[in-house]
Amino acid sequence: MANESGYSLKPGDLAIIVCLRHFATPFGYNDAAWKKYGKAFSGIMQFKDPKTGLPPSSNLMNSADYGFALPNLGATISSVSQRGTQFAICDLATNFFATQIAQDIGANKDTVYKELVASAVPNSHFVPAGVVAVTRAQEYDYSLLVAG
Repeated sequence: MANESGYSLKPGDLAIIVCLRHFATPFGYNDAAWKKYGKAFSGIMQFKDPKTGLPPSSNLMNSADYGFALPNLGATISSVSQRGTQFAICDLATNFFATQIAQDIGANKDTVYKELVASAVPNSHFVPAGVVAVTRAQEYDYSLLVAG
């Protein structure tokens, strides 16, 4: 929004990629994955719903109900997707989460992995490793901005 108000740039004038890696990776999965695996995500990430103190059962980064209670300050995945933001989801971390979840609940790791991949948020692409995707993007003149 600041690009539009300060520089008269429209969303189509920009190329924004958010890389979800390491413990941010589950925010690249939709509410169905959070409903099923939210408790596991919460335990691994040490992340709880700030309103209830409980493990989330939906992707809170896609909820407009939290405003300034979360680091995204109310900018949801859906709202930035609609403006053209693309998401790079770390496949290495996805495999890590699938392995941890499978061990915790006695499931097949490959089955959990396939569910996580199928639950990717709109405008997302899996990358072999988030850190590699970031360095490769910089080779193509993308700037790196770290928040949080």
